[in-house]
Amino acid sequence: MEQTARTPEGYDYRQYDRIWQRVAPALEPYPAGLNGGGTPVQTGTDLSSAQLRQESQLPGAERNPCCMGSAAMDMLSVLTGFAEEELAECRFGRLLSRQAPAWARQRLQEMAARQGESARRLMAVYYLVTGECYRPNIPCDRNCVGRWCPALRERYHARACSGLNYARAAEGTTDPCLRKLLNELSETAYCQADTLLRLLERSLDR
Repeated sequence: MEQTARTPEGYDYRQYDRIWQRVAPALEPYPAGLNGGGTPVQTGTDLSSAQLRQESQLPGAERNPCCMGSAAMDMLSVLTGFAEEELAECRFGRLLSRQAPAWARQRLQEMAARQGESARRLMAVYYLVTGECYRPNIPCDRNCVGRWCPALRERYHARACSGLNYARAAEGTTDPCLRKLLNELSETAYCQADTLLRLLERSLDR
């Protein structure tokens, strides 16, 4: 005998309908086979089909999600450029730390590690947007940093410009999650520029 799922007596679904319309208007407010009118419960393949239809409407399954979607797609070339720049800075920073005075080595190593993290974040964003892994091609043709103070000066300007470019890119995207990330990277780059300035100040005092 076919059973039906009945609404408990006195249970007013209308107030929940109104709340649901504000929270998630695109989704079915009741599980498959149950609504305020007490329609029959679906079984077998009908239930599975209904569940699949509902799951396909979840935010994670959207073809153009609110974050890291088509708006971020327009920034892919910018993101890959930033990733390659961070990787290049990371490698140069490690090289600089090996040739730096003993008192500056740890700070430079920490900075290089942070730049590597920034590059990985950018490549993770690339995967979120495209579903593909980005394989950067960074040449390893630099094995000498030159004199210490000029090298710090060069790195300072590079990091300060990175901070500015991240901020400009954040202003140029309508993707809220990407904008937040780019602003964070901008702040990180500016902080690294400040660290390099302090290292330079100490070096010039000697």
